[in-house]
Amino acid sequence: MSIVVQKFGGSSVADTQKILAAARKAIRTAKEGHKVVMVVSAMGKTTDQLIALAKEITDRPSTREMDMLMSTGEQVTISLMAIALETLGYQAVSFTGTQIGILTDSAHTKARIRSIATETMRRSLNEGKIVIAAGFQGVDDNGDITTLGRGGSDTTAVALAAALGADACEIYTDVDGVYSTDPRLVPEARQVDRISYDEMLELASMGAGVMHSRSIEFAKKYNVPVVVRNSASDIPGTWIVDTPESLTEPVCGAALAKNEARVTLVGAPDRPGVAMTLFTKIAEAKIATDMIVQNVSSDGRTDISFTVVKDDLPLTMDITRKVAEAVGAESVETDTDVAKVSVVGLQMANQPGVAQRMFRALADHNINIMMITTSEIKISVLVKQENALKALQIVHAAYALHVKPADARGPVVLKADGKPSPDKLEGEYLSRLTGMEDTIIESITLDETQARVTLTHVPDQPGLAATVFETIAKDAVIVDMIVQSVGRSGRANISFTVPREQTQNAIAAANELAKAVGSDAPTHNPKVAKLVVRGTGLRSHTTLASRIFRTLSDESINVNIINTGERSINITVNDEQGRKACELLKAEFARDTL
Repeated sequence: MSIVVQKFGGSSVADTQKILAAARKAIRTAKEGHKVVMVVSAMGKTTDQLIALAKEITDRPSTREMDMLMSTGEQVTISLMAIALETLGYQAVSFTGTQIGILTDSAHTKARIRSIATETMRRSLNEGKIVIAAGFQGVDDNGDITTLGRGGSDTTAVALAAALGADACEIYTDVDGVYSTDPRLVPEARQVDRISYDEMLELASMGAGVMHSRSIEFAKKYNVPVVVRNSASDIPGTWIVDTPESLTEPVCGAALAKNEARVTLVGAPDRPGVAMTLFTKIAEAKIATDMIVQNVSSDGRTDISFTVVKDDLPLTMDITRKVAEAVGAESVETDTDVAKVSVVGLQMANQPGVAQRMFRALADHNINIMMITTSEIKISVLVKQENALKALQIVHAAYALHVKPADARGPVVLKADGKPSPDKLEGEYLSRLTGMEDTIIESITLDETQARVTLTHVPDQPGLAATVFETIAKDAVIVDMIVQSVGRSGRANISFTVPREQTQNAIAAANELAKAVGSDAPTHNPKVAKLVVRGTGLRSHTTLASRIFRTLSDESINVNIINTGERSINITVNDEQGRKACELLKAEFARDTL
């Protein structure tokens, strides 16, 4: 008999009538032949109310005591849910995270799951009971209650589904599914029937609020099918699985992140160890960075820019200023009047002109791009806050995301005679249930086919990126990495990589462009080594970037360009150092690699 895990968020259990409605959904699933585990959040705004109570006493309550306090919200819900199920004539039993055996580390208020004991849940399921688990919480080695941070109940649900080998994890919430973008911001947004893990990871990290990225990391790592559904209806929802909805459309969704701040280490010495020093200190403070951009140096100096959520900005600035002084950088700048607009699609790497379409659409509406970073499946740009909503609507229309692809595949059909549960499985799967939230590195690759071209001191104005890449595309030059660093004194630098055999065409186009706009002559390196670290949990594990930079710095290997995404970190180094750099990174992450 298959197992289905159902998660009900705070809005879905906000009062006793909604709790009864959720109980009926669980009973219906059980009657269809599935064993059911329910994961529930605290009712409505309970967690916010508990935090407010603590803040009435002190602005800085102990994180340990905050975990004790916040965990009580879910305990209320699991008890009421068990009572509701029994009242409706079905056997049920409720468990806290501690009772289940969700073992975490000791990082209070943002703990990570290490392992889950399944014996208690299996025994109850085999007795015909519906199991109700408290979301958002666990216990550490000291026996202290811990909480998992933002999106913790989603993380609990998918983690339990992974540990139990469930056939599906159903996430019940107050929306019908995953949309091509936020329908509150773009009314034309379309609900998608399915989306791949990698696409959802990028969208989740870039502002799509349907699910938190940590839960998708679990789903991908353990291949757990996840469906997002509205608890108030029977709409099929959206399935998050290993394959995308379309195999032809380059972009599946767009996202807007407005709670961003940009930090730039200005004029840092271009030498090994600078990026390592900066991101090690930030990682030690458990601050997640995003959109890391380092461009090619000028006169031995380079700028390193990155974004963080605004709540982390004060501490980030303190750390960055200290690093600037230690390494001899010129200054530290920040900008809170920014927003990140991104498009994502598993098929964009296979099609030319995808980035140009975004840049041209923004240029045609006079929206200036302040930073650019790309990966195989993502293009992100930084724009002014005042242009953020308009930019999202523009790029959504530019890729016709409101139109269902002709080759769109429908939702997954869940059957009751599913796969065998993990107690019948052996080997690798079971071994991975220890260290459940550890970083998983899927591959570390070296690309020795690339050249780098850099346009320096180009006028920083609307249409810059569109003009650059439309000019480059005239000669059918294929562009890979794109990095635009923050403009200074009205000028910006744009670097991109191309196949080595197309270097001369790219340089000719860049020279033409430089003359047309009155910028400096472009620079280039005919042979660069591109290193790509791909995996799951790259952004949420704050130490990963610093490990990469430290590993290379210790061997005096300098990083020229940095370009980050949710599923990959891309860097370039000098060609003669590429193979050594690749071997060093493989050795560093050997224990984390699949």
